[in-house]
Amino acid sequence: QVQLVESGGGLVQAGGSLRLSCAADGRIFSFNAMGWYRQAPGKERELVATITRDGSTNYANSVKGRFAISRDNAKNTVYLQMNSLKPEDTAVYYCNAGARWTADVFWGQGTQVTVSS
Repeated sequence: QVQLVESGGGLVQAGGSLRLSCAADGRIFSFNAMGWYRQAPGKERELVATITRDGSTNYANSVKGRFAISRDNAKNTVYLQMNSLKPEDTAVYYCNAGARWTADVFWGQGTQVTVSS
């Protein structure tokens, strides 16, 4: 069973930065698209950013120009660099990855990001 393990969340002041990491823990595995989603209290989970295996990226309008997603295929790891953080970025951030050779989709357990004003 593949597990996605997130790290890097925490409390930061508005205008600050955080870097989230998500690594696959378990048997050797290959992924197609990987991404980050977030869910704020009382709201639905929403897409933040995705990245394909060859590095093409997609961002939610609310984070364009502030967040950057990247990945290391050799390490099965995806990163999210978050700059100029705003209080409205406060949410639980979830890592997501699609299997390369099957239809399986995996989720991490989530990491809390809190931005104080």
